[in-house]
Amino acid sequence: MPLKKRKPKRAAKKRVVKKKAIKRKAVKKAVKRVSKKKTASKKKVAKKALPKANVIGTVTHYFPHVQAAVVKLKAPLAVGDTIKVKGHTTDFTQPIISMQMDHVSITEAKKGMEIGLQVVSRVRQHDVVCKV
Repeated sequence: MPLKKRKPKRAAKKRVVKKKAIKRKAVKKAVKRVSKKKTASKKKVAKKALPKANVIGTVTHYFPHVQAAVVKLKAPLAVGDTIKVKGHTTDFTQPIISMQMDHVSITEAKKGMEIGLQVVSRVRQHDVVCKV
């Protein structure tokens, strides 16, 4: 007596159903991603901007052991000036006590220079430095 063969149609139907279910899940995830991106862009618009007249530069790097920040200047700066550093988690005011360029102390810095500043608190990349 010969053995009966299984019907492959049922197995094929189950695979098709699973593929459709997976595609539906992928579409739902894609829709969620798009909706999250739209809400994130709305939050960025509501952010307050600092007045551009006082902006001196931005922080490009921070050295925690010596508490020094590297600042790319957009305006001139001198020792004795008071600055305000503002960022996502940073907000403090301090006078400039020490300023260096290529490990040499300087008293004045011009627009376009990258200088090292001694800072009182931690700063992060892209924090804005303003003159008070």
